[in-house]
Parts: sequence; C-alpha cells; structure tokens
Amino acid sequence: MPEPISPLDRLIVALDMASTDEAERLIARIGDAARFYKIGYRLGYAGGLGLAERLVRAGHKVFLDLKLHDIGNTVEEGVRSVAGLGATFLTVHAYPQTMRAAVRGRDAVPGSGLRILAVTVLTSYDDDDAREAGYALGVADLVAVRAAAAREIGIDGIVCAATEAATVRDRVGPDRLIVTPGIRPAGAEAGDQKRIVTPGAAIRSGVDHLVVGRPITAASDPRDVARRIVAEIEQAL
Repeated sequence: MPEPISPLDRLIVALDMASTDEAERLIARIGDAARFYKIGYRLGYAGGLGLAERLVRAGHKVFLDLKLHDIGNTVEEGVRSVAGLGATFLTVHAYPQTMRAAVRGRDAVPGSGLRILAVTVLTSYDDDDAREAGYALGVADLVAVRAAAAREIGIDGIVCAATEAATVRDRVGPDRLIVTPGIRPAGAEAGDQKRIVTPGAAIRSGVDHLVVGRPITAASDPRDVARRIVAEIEQAL
C-alpha cells in the first residue's frame, strides 16, 4: 500500500502563468497554504525549469506537467534529465512505447524520487473530441485501456478526470497514484474543462492528488482559497 498523503500535499497548485516573477509572487501570497506546485508548458518554456529547482531547494514539491511523447530514446533521455531536477512528478502521454521509455529513464536515476504519471485522456476532451481525433473508443473506455497498460508497464500513477477515478482505480489497484486536473470548487467557472468535479467529490471517488489552477491563481485571496480546498480535502478523507 502507498504511504499516507497529508491533506496539504494532496493539493497541487497549477502555475499556469507567463513568467516566473508572476509565479513567485503568487507563491509568496499563498504562503504555507500550499507546498506542491505544477509547472506546465507555458511557464516551463519561460524559465519554469529553473523555478522548479528553486522550489525544490526551498522545500516545495514540484509536478512537471510536460506530457512527453516522442521516440523512445528521446523520452528516456528527457526523463533522465528531469530526474536530476528533483521534481516529484513528471507526465508522459499514455502510449505504451512512450511509457516504457519513461520507465527506463526513471530507473536509470535511482534515488531521484521522480514518479512518472501517464496522461490517459485530457480532461478537455469528451467523446466527440475522441471521435474527431480518430479513436474508435469513447473517453471512458479509452481511459480504462490506457490505465491498464500503464500499470502493466510500471508507471507510478495516472492522470485522469475524477469522473473516471473509480474505473482507473479498478484497473491500476491501490498502489498507483491517481492525479486529477479539472477540479473546480462549488460555484467556480468550468473554463475549458469538460469533465470537472469539486475537491471533496474527487477525494471521495479515490483521487490522491488534485490539481487546481484558476480557482486559486485568479482569486483575490489565493491563500484563503487554497486553505479552504485543503480543509475540504481533509473533511472528505
């Protein structure tokens, strides 16, 4: 069984902003209300990898949401480089060849603590989007197939919508992480997400970590919003 995760570490704040200065100002405003941060494409390509190293040195946890997907050697070497940054999570797309390469890269740097998360189907996708992309399966079935493959390959966790968490848990068992974006506190706008739930509902469905962006980052008091989400997580547990 996996080690217990504190309510505070279950919240991951998405730093989806244009500059590291902006991100660092937000982090300062949040203070001790969060300690796990996600860096994706936008910030990653604007100095975010350096920020990741600084956050790790300051005692924070970092989720690098880079969604790697390329030929095997490129993915493997990329994962090995990321392992040296001290990040906790790194995403790859849940294609078997990509996942196998990522596992090789992770295992080549023992002791790094890096965990590989496989992105099954983006939470901005629904069945129509999957069909338009050429998939014969609907979103729920595609998530289930990819989650089962990820477990077989040795991936550490799955990124999926909370609405698929029960299905994913059935496929991957209790010893794999489930990380969910598309979390919106009650009353928050959905934005471009299509498969969303509240923090409490996500935890009750078996999710381990919740990724929350705009409801915190766009709030007038991001510290208060983060604290309320952690409190909701704790209550749901």
